[in-house]
Amino acid sequence: MKISYNWLKWYIPDAPSAEKLANIFTYHITEVENVEHRVSNNTEDWIFDIKILPNRAHDLLSHMGVARELASLLNITYVDPTPKYKVPDAKPTKLKIEINTKKDRRHVGRIVRNVKIDPSPEWVVKHLASVGQRSINNIVDATNLVMFNCGQPTHAFDLAKVSGEMLNIRDAQNGEKIVLLTGEDKILDDTMIAICDGAGNILDTGIKGGKHAEITTNTTDLILEADNFDPIFARKTGQKLNIFTDARKRFENNLSPELALYAMQELSALILEMCSEATFEDIIDTYPQKQKERKLQFSSDKISKILGLQVSDKEIEDILKRYIFEYVHKKNFFTITVPFMRLDLETEEDMAEEIGRVIGYDKLEPKMPEIKLMPKTNNTYEKIYNARNKLLNEGYSEVMTYAFCEKGEVEVMQSASDKKFLRNNLSDGLKESIKLNKMNSPLLGMDEIKIFEIGTIFLKDKEEIHVAFNEGNKVIEKNLDEFQR
Repeated sequence: MKISYNWLKWYIPDAPSAEKLANIFTYHITEVENVEHRVSNNTEDWIFDIKILPNRAHDLLSHMGVARELASLLNITYVDPTPKYKVPDAKPTKLKIEINTKKDRRHVGRIVRNVKIDPSPEWVVKHLASVGQRSINNIVDATNLVMFNCGQPTHAFDLAKVSGEMLNIRDAQNGEKIVLLTGEDKILDDTMIAICDGAGNILDTGIKGGKHAEITTNTTDLILEADNFDPIFARKTGQKLNIFTDARKRFENNLSPELALYAMQELSALILEMCSEATFEDIIDTYPQKQKERKLQFSSDKISKILGLQVSDKEIEDILKRYIFEYVHKKNFFTITVPFMRLDLETEEDMAEEIGRVIGYDKLEPKMPEIKLMPKTNNTYEKIYNARNKLLNEGYSEVMTYAFCEKGEVEVMQSASDKKFLRNNLSDGLKESIKLNKMNSPLLGMDEIKIFEIGTIFLKDKEEIHVAFNEGNKVIEKNLDEFQR
């Protein structure tokens, strides 16, 4: 993901220089693949291309997420933008939202009227350009800006094209079609979802909007939406429809449902800033699958053992306070309330990784584990080895006969008509081998045939390893343990 240094400075004005920040990313958060220095219209910026791994994609695929992480890591001030998001008192709304699928865990929507579609302000264009996005118009740009800022995808529909001032989020049906904003025709199936209006027109697939309610220069009223979709649905739908979008990337990495309402507030404030005459209606928040609060317990002793570095209770408390974790500390045990945004924290090992990277992995001294090179004896193999050597030393030659035979206690499927059973003894096979070897003994120059076999026999209720050998024409068969006596 591309991160703008100037954008980060909005939230962490005390951030170190871009050069130092690159090393901080690498040693404590994630790999930096590239740093680009840009100068445009006397404005200087540095663009970090950072490699966010899946375990942190739910909160770090955003400027605010990265800024919060850096503020806690470096123990510097994070400027919360929420108090700046001022929206006039909302009016009552007729908007109806129905969720008829388990794939949509939360839907936040509202109607905004009296907007004017115009080019975006210069600062919005610059912000989007810094992360490789082109400006389209003020409303579309606002939805994109929110996604790259807080990580939650949002969308806007032209209200005049939405029948009944309602949205129905349901499972799609096999064969349903949608024309995407890109003009591509896509055929849906019942593993996907369809966001429809009151007349059943499909407006959105969840990861890409459709043409039906597209915003144009004539648009004056909007329906805004912020959804939280099941990550498996997002991944599978994107693959099937061959859709690769920034929204899909975030949904398939499992966003917290708690982020949707915040994104709606941010989007509303941004639209008001660009459309001062806009009027807002009440937010409709449909939240059928609430995110549950989670607790996680760990000890400083276990963290130290996992990291191979002695970490004190005081150091752990300092890290928890910096990251604003609610916790209870008793003796050397900590119980934290996992923040809703930190979906990656589930086990003690996760907390060890969290604490280790904050301390710095460069502080860990490499130490080879102590390995006791004492081989374990396989008793069965040892018995087979001893039996084989005993018989070989007595002049026997080892043979291997078929495990499949014409008669037995255990029948197999899909086999030759005369090989439909597994053998229940070694003797029958060994007798056949003795006959064949006697026929060929003149050619082999052998006066006496002495052969043996060690193998598995199959009974109805068990398997056993047997040893069979001959004494002249007589075949003797014993189980492996009996042979050892």
